[in-house]
Amino acid sequence: MDKDPLNVSTRQARFVGLDIGGSKTRGIVWTGGAVTSDHSVGSTNVQNVSVETARENMAELFAQLEAAGATEVFAGAGGIDTDDDAAALRSLIAPFVPGAQVSVVHDTRLLLAASGASEGVAVIAGTGSAAWGVNAEGKQARAGGWGYLLGDEGSGYWLGREAVRHSLRRMDAGQPADELTAALLEYCGLAHPGELIRHFHQDTTRRYWAATSPVVFAAAAQGHAGARAMVVQAAADLAGMAAKVASQLDIPGPIVLGSGMGSNVPALQEAFKLQLAALGLNDVHILQQDPIFGIPLLVGAQQPAT
Repeated sequence: MDKDPLNVSTRQARFVGLDIGGSKTRGIVWTGGAVTSDHSVGSTNVQNVSVETARENMAELFAQLEAAGATEVFAGAGGIDTDDDAAALRSLIAPFVPGAQVSVVHDTRLLLAASGASEGVAVIAGTGSAAWGVNAEGKQARAGGWGYLLGDEGSGYWLGREAVRHSLRRMDAGQPADELTAALLEYCGLAHPGELIRHFHQDTTRRYWAATSPVVFAAAAQGHAGARAMVVQAAADLAGMAAKVASQLDIPGPIVLGSGMGSNVPALQEAFKLQLAALGLNDVHILQQDPIFGIPLLVGAQQPAT
């Protein structure tokens, strides 16, 4: 990635970048091209938390950020599927940065930019999942990102839910709790698999269940067949989304995997690469930094050259 993707007018400005995920929101202020403020709070995505909670978390974030004088806010968030979605998020942000221009995009755009690529396919594997891409002609395509009620296959939430389902199936079959179920019950502070039903439907959040994914990865690493199958299926679902986007755009890559699990779980990364290789897609990269660091490239692309 270019060490300084910003043009002169952007380097001289102060702007705010927001990465709004299902579990947290990170905000960074760039002044003169350098990071001058960096803080994180809970999610401000209204698909994950209530509007009231989102507003409270946004207020907490801007109370910590040194954003006075910012001329622009550039936010990437999951679930930005329509102009109305973008407008709703802009209206949530705008009161905290009076006079600033507020731009909102789907968070997959941040991921691709953070890899230093201007074209390719970005795949998010975090609390949720989605794939988005753009080719040299500017054509865009997307797959997944339907949210946890309709999809989010291969996500942390999906893995957590599958672990619960695995445990309940064993209970229904009269089988004792196995290593995966025992670890899941310990994480949840429960004594019996049957308690998972009520626990799952109570006020436990998407973030809570996504945070159980390390239980699945640990069981898979210890040889648990069911957990290993879940990891392989997660990788296959993520690879399938990537392949659909690459096919629509008629490009071989690069395909960039990132977000919480995508950037930090080697087992998922290797399975993802194997799945894509089987589909003839070998230009695969793992994002090594937070997607928010793609924002300067995107802001720079919006600025007129001087």
